[in-house]
Amino acid sequence: MTRRYFGTDGIRGQSNIFPMTPDLAMRVGIAVGTIFRNGNHRHRVVIGKDTRLSGYMLENAMVAGFTAAGLDVFLLGPIPTPAVAMLTRSLRADVGVMISASHNPYEDNGIKLFGPDGYKLSDELEARIEDLLDSDLHAQLAKSSDIGRAKRVEGDIYRYIEHAKRTLPRDVTLQGLRVAIDCANGAAYKVAPLALWELGAEVVTIGNEPNGTNINLECGSTSPANLQKKVHEVRADIGIALDGDADRVIIVDEAGEIVNGDQLMAVIGESWAEEQKLRGNGIVATVMSNLGLERFLEGRGLGLARTKVGDRYVVEHMRNHDFNVGGEQSGHIVLSDFGTTGDGLVAALQILARVKRLGRPVSEVCRRFEPVPQLLKNVRFAGGKPLEEAVVRQAIADAEAELGAKGRLVIRPSGTEPLIRVMAEGDDRAQVERIVNDLVNVIANVRAAA
Repeated sequence: MTRRYFGTDGIRGQSNIFPMTPDLAMRVGIAVGTIFRNGNHRHRVVIGKDTRLSGYMLENAMVAGFTAAGLDVFLLGPIPTPAVAMLTRSLRADVGVMISASHNPYEDNGIKLFGPDGYKLSDELEARIEDLLDSDLHAQLAKSSDIGRAKRVEGDIYRYIEHAKRTLPRDVTLQGLRVAIDCANGAAYKVAPLALWELGAEVVTIGNEPNGTNINLECGSTSPANLQKKVHEVRADIGIALDGDADRVIIVDEAGEIVNGDQLMAVIGESWAEEQKLRGNGIVATVMSNLGLERFLEGRGLGLARTKVGDRYVVEHMRNHDFNVGGEQSGHIVLSDFGTTGDGLVAALQILARVKRLGRPVSEVCRRFEPVPQLLKNVRFAGGKPLEEAVVRQAIADAEAELGAKGRLVIRPSGTEPLIRVMAEGDDRAQVERIVNDLVNVIANVRAAA
């Protein structure tokens, strides 16, 4: 299916450049409102956003679109993506919207959509929205008497804080833990430190002074160096790094070392299996997760189901096959007992619970396996389909044959940027590096020739 607007996680692009323009945002509001305008009840939509400067512009444009389609709008302000998903259900809204480009720089923005059940929309619904976006929307506008109303909602962040706090086991308190948290100058800059403090932790916060242009700037889960320094500086027991919309997390241990999403899934999966809470006899991850995770789970009689890249595909597999733990190496951790999408704060609380119960340092608790050497490189391209070129296909086939059963090769176009991602892993680091570099050169040469 050819997608004209939607990528792997909603619509995304550079602000004020198509498709991230107020005009398209308004049309998205009308189109989505049209699709979810079913029944005779008063229809409502909740809209959250992160802290990007362009959020004001896109928020107002979407309010215009939804109210024009006859829906009432509840504006949540800066709030994490998982909170929008939770409040969509809690407030019995017909649709939820998060205006965010996640871990991208402030110049970018995006639109993520949730159905009334709090789950991201299916490919089929996104295709219907795209068809409407390219049509004449005048016929979809509400009558003058049916135009929607909009109001800013105060206090609903506290609903989410209470929800997150309730995910910590009742027999666990965070008292005695010094927690450093980096909020990425993003959507969780209020809720995450407050939740941790209310649970008893001593909290040291950085990345909590958003100004519209510093979201993810040298901070957060994609740039954890400052958090690593802060952990050393204040002698924290653990560091927690969220991204701009707080749907992903990475951990920094007491020694300042990074713990990625694969290790976190191993910790939670193993813990829940011991407590007989793990469903599906394993976890769900994407093709990018390390082979070491797969081997670790196999050693404990658990399985690893792999999906395409994108947390929405992880969630889809979890729902279809009754798993309750899944995620991505990048730190999207989905715990379906507690929510419908990745939640950095809730995942961090599960790690903190394990640390408290075992009474051991984070460096011991969160190092569950030795990662297999893995290398990922990106090749930027301006157009065309380099992966369909014969010389590229042959190079990929040769690389797969060389790795055999001792490694994996994943080559895919990015769903959010004009990049080809080349990843290989295997027990021989030198072999992995050579294979990736050779493939990058082949793809780059094809791109250059085009």
